[in-house]
Amino acid sequence: PDWSGIHVQAVTHPETHKVTHNILAHERLAIVGLGSGAQPLVNTRAAADTALAVNGEIYNHEALRLSLPEEVQAQFTTDSDCEPILHLYPVFGDELVKRLDGIFSFVLTRTDGSFLAARDPIGVVPLYYGRGMDGSLWFASEMKALTEVCVTFEEFPPGHYYSSTAGLQRYFEPVWWDGEKVPTGELDLVTLRTALEDAVVKRMMCDVPFGVLLSGGLDSSLVASIVCRHSAKRVESHETTKAWWPTIHSFSIGLKGSPDLANAQDVANFLGTIHHEFTFTIDEGIDALEDVIWHLETYDVTTIRASTPMYLLSRRIKAMGVKMVLSGEGADEIMAGYLYFHKAPSPAELHKETVAKMHALSKYDCLRANKTTAAWGVEAR
Repeated sequence: PDWSGIHVQAVTHPETHKVTHNILAHERLAIVGLGSGAQPLVNTRAAADTALAVNGEIYNHEALRLSLPEEVQAQFTTDSDCEPILHLYPVFGDELVKRLDGIFSFVLTRTDGSFLAARDPIGVVPLYYGRGMDGSLWFASEMKALTEVCVTFEEFPPGHYYSSTAGLQRYFEPVWWDGEKVPTGELDLVTLRTALEDAVVKRMMCDVPFGVLLSGGLDSSLVASIVCRHSAKRVESHETTKAWWPTIHSFSIGLKGSPDLANAQDVANFLGTIHHEFTFTIDEGIDALEDVIWHLETYDVTTIRASTPMYLLSRRIKAMGVKMVLSGEGADEIMAGYLYFHKAPSPAELHKETVAKMHALSKYDCLRANKTTAAWGVEAR
């Protein structure tokens, strides 16, 4: 990590006057707001002292900050994209999660005993929770942090929050989340293109060197092309100032002679990226398996197989000084890109299957992309 922080918070329960303690621990990979933003973040100017630990990125942090009253904006102490959460809670309570646009997991605690934990809608960022033998509630980014202190623990469900007032609640409920509700509208390619481009551009929010993962396939190639189109200007200034890191580096990995490597090089040549191609051997892949499984915390064979080259590549990426990479992850699920989708018996069944795939992303592709890169101090978006 770039730095670590621990915050111990005394809680006096109003009914019993009993004093307990909340403990927040955070290890930071600094991507945005490098000069400040050390976590846990603390606000001592609210009605009850509030502490916050976040993993992730809040893309609409600027709009959230400006949406608050001026006297609240004056309480901000960092440039962190996560700090708005700290100040939104006294205003909106649990409902603040519906205002966030980003990938995140966080825990917020207050000296009055209230707390809020939440995870992003799809589960890009991992989060787990469990109960200690004494009834204590624990949250962590990795299961291994809970195994010695909790008698029960499980994955925290994406698109949910857990609060002291409402317990576990789903907050992400788009119409399409129900696979039985098949869309009937006409395909709007302009809207689709705009949505894709906007999604990629906002994920370029970054104060450190970043790059793109490039397999040579359609998904990563489209993402890379959009990144290159917007690379000259800084996204944080709404593309009104020069980018800090205008030169885009692309990365690919495969066995020697892999067609993906050749395809990735063709795309890189077309886009003009500085391309870095790496190869690995089968023996190197086998040697890495134990570490890969330890970081993934899963025995799913397909996930482990796909994670091994990504794990080896992430080590090379970090060694080159790059801390964030954009990828085409999730596109096959939402756009029915897997080969077996061509055998769908009907549009309704196709839609139902894509929704089911989206529901499972946090257990497979998102888990792989996040944990294999995070193992080496790299963030995948």
